[in-house]
Amino acid sequence: MKIRVVPMLLILAVVVVAVRLGFWQRDRAHQKEALQAQITQFEHASPQPVGATPLPLNTIEFHRVSATGTFMPDLAVYLDNRMHDDQPGFYVVMPMRLADGGYVLVNRGWLPRSVADRTAIAPYSTPAGPVEVIGIARADASRAFELGAGGSAPHQKIRQNLDVAAYAAETGLPLQPFVIQQTSPGNGGLDGLVRDWPAPTTGVERNYGYMFQWWGIAAAAFGFGLYAARRAAAKERVSVAKKDA
Repeated sequence: MKIRVVPMLLILAVVVVAVRLGFWQRDRAHQKEALQAQITQFEHASPQPVGATPLPLNTIEFHRVSATGTFMPDLAVYLDNRMHDDQPGFYVVMPMRLADGGYVLVNRGWLPRSVADRTAIAPYSTPAGPVEVIGIARADASRAFELGAGGSAPHQKIRQNLDVAAYAAETGLPLQPFVIQQTSPGNGGLDGLVRDWPAPTTGVERNYGYMFQWWGIAAAAFGFGLYAARRAAAKERVSVAKKDA
């Protein structure tokens, strides 16, 4: 049987690339599983204090942290289209002036949105004096899908998303490069805000799904190559038999 080199090489290339991509997705899944284990460990550790000294995001993200200072309600931002129990609402994000002079953004919790007026902010309370906040350091206050950046333009109270660095430039505050997702109760749990945060996910299931998809493609390409080779061999045998007849 004559081997058709070009088709064979193309099929082998598809198989090799698909197998390698499957292993790459498997390695990514293992990395995310290790990160998920770290997140679980961080959630049960003692909170790390936050002060004026900048804490790099890559060393503090997902750690429990504590901060003592005074909220700045005049600079509050309300992140729209945040869901809780299938009800739309806002995340209340507010800078805190720390006791030692630094600043950090705090995602204080969720408020329901008015059906009659989507721009109306439900009442909630903010302590006037110093308060201690305990929470989880996150890269941002959650991100929601938006078309363009119009919904997150500066100097708007209601926005779709909030970038820490952009907000620091907007306000002139030397903010820490992360947001504290508050888990401690505010005002004894009577400030009107909901802090039933969704658990952080790394998306490891998607990586395993992609892994099996790539390996399935490799198996399908290999099977197609065998099928095509067998058909070519059968045709060759028929052709030889006709010539000998």
